[in-house]
Amino acid sequence: MAKQKQSSDKNQASYDFDSIIIGTGPGGEGAAMKLSKQEQTVAVIERYKKVGGGCTHWGTIPSKALRQSVSQLIQYNSNPLFANNEKPKHLTFPDILGHASSVIDKQVRLRSGFYNRNRVTNFHGQAEFVDAHHVKITLDDGSIEVISAKNIIIATGSRPYHPDDVDFTHPRVYDSDSILSLKHDPRQIIIYGAGVIGSEYASIFRGLDVKVDLINTRDRLLSFLDDEMSDSLSYHLWNNGVVIRHGEQIEKVETTDHCVVVHLQSGKKMKADCLLFANGRTGNTAELNLAAAGLTADGRGQIKVNGAYQTDVENIYAVGDVIGYPSLASAAYDQGRIAASAIIDNNAAGKLIADIPTGIYTIPEISSVGKTELELTEAKIPYEVGRAQFKHLARAQIANSLVGSLKILFHRETKEILGIHCFGENAAEIIHIGQAIMQQKNGGNTIDYFIETTFNYPTMAEAFRVAALNGLNRLF
Repeated sequence: MAKQKQSSDKNQASYDFDSIIIGTGPGGEGAAMKLSKQEQTVAVIERYKKVGGGCTHWGTIPSKALRQSVSQLIQYNSNPLFANNEKPKHLTFPDILGHASSVIDKQVRLRSGFYNRNRVTNFHGQAEFVDAHHVKITLDDGSIEVISAKNIIIATGSRPYHPDDVDFTHPRVYDSDSILSLKHDPRQIIIYGAGVIGSEYASIFRGLDVKVDLINTRDRLLSFLDDEMSDSLSYHLWNNGVVIRHGEQIEKVETTDHCVVVHLQSGKKMKADCLLFANGRTGNTAELNLAAAGLTADGRGQIKVNGAYQTDVENIYAVGDVIGYPSLASAAYDQGRIAASAIIDNNAAGKLIADIPTGIYTIPEISSVGKTELELTEAKIPYEVGRAQFKHLARAQIANSLVGSLKILFHRETKEILGIHCFGENAAEIIHIGQAIMQQKNGGNTIDYFIETTFNYPTMAEAFRVAALNGLNRLF
């Protein structure tokens, strides 16, 4: 049993810690750092041997590291400087996993240092509620420890959804976590689910010259995006040889020692070396024994919270993927800090910004912030559009990154920036220039900023000036 300490609130019982955080992904880390810097005693429970959660080990970091390696390979093979080589350079999926592993190791060391410097107590094992204040931990060596706290934050993240009729133990069937253990060099892959993860891995595998069938259960790719961005990605994937099948559902998956055959409800069937099932995620709550704490999760394993990320049980909070939308690492970190602020001060009024930027790391990237054209049209807001094509920018020509564009949506009368959408290399970086202006108050958020300021030349940021001029020229 952890050493008992007297709670700072004399009216409360004695607890081992002020706060316990279950999970060390972005949400858990954000909460732990905020609470520890406010002199709270904090314990974190991580079910795996190393901190960082799914974001560091299976999701955001490894997939983006893979994407970077493949993007560099594509640039090398398409660069005129190397056109005289005998043949294009070929790398396999296992070849590029080495880079991802080194990045993961660096991130783990960095994040471990955060917990150590801030005197956060780490437990490694499976957490399970005993009641609303006590958590049982089954440690790595099989022993059990029970710790208590005044407040508990659930930041357990999510995992890939596994339908019962798909055999994920088969060596040719993968989800977005297990794909990182792919050892062979497939010639053809079927990706079921054309959401963010499916689209990103379609780009990665196609960049490695693997034939890709991307099965989309909806009628368009990434339908939450602005239509032009969605169409640009669809065209780019198609132009690079990805076969996209819209509006399809799996009927069954047939596996053999040598291949996978996917049967669709429409009657189609496809054969490939392996299947990546990337259709949906489930909150990691099944093993928490939520009922003991007076909580329940919905059918997707997610927990309901209020604006302060407080659950139906007053002293228990939840942040990150385990609460659902927006399911972004960046948002989860902020949610953890907001929940921590609410614990420290019940009157804290922190909340996520209204316009959370979206970054999708396909090849090329997509990033957006604010409203889409469809949303503005449906709301009957009079807007205008300014566009810049990357192929016209000197920096893009120098870098041979000619694919892509930037689009600014702004109010016709006030010139207020309403949305920014970018498709192309480094889109997720470029978007933040526009986001910074959108956050300005007292009339500072107008498209005129991009006309009146001076940009470095040549830069990709110059796209904002080009797009602003293009849009203002449409006004009359």
